[in-house]
Amino acid sequence: MKSILIKDTTREEREQIVAESIGNIGGSCDGCMAGLAEMYQDYIDGKREIKDINMEFRANYESDEGMNDRNSCAYM
Repeated sequence: MKSILIKDTTREEREQIVAESIGNIGGSCDGCMAGLAEMYQDYIDGKREIKDINMEFRANYESDEGMNDRNSCAYM
């Protein structure tokens, strides 16, 4: 398996990695998929690694930090 680290990929490859991982971002689920695509924009832009984005999301989810303000799964 090829590395998915920013240093080992081009922007186009990162866009493809995110698209393939998320699936059909045009699908309808009250904005969930679009929110996920936005969540990974820093990875696509080469600013943050996927593992760091996932760890931050997981930490916020597990701690329920800010959960009272969330109206849908698309809130990031």
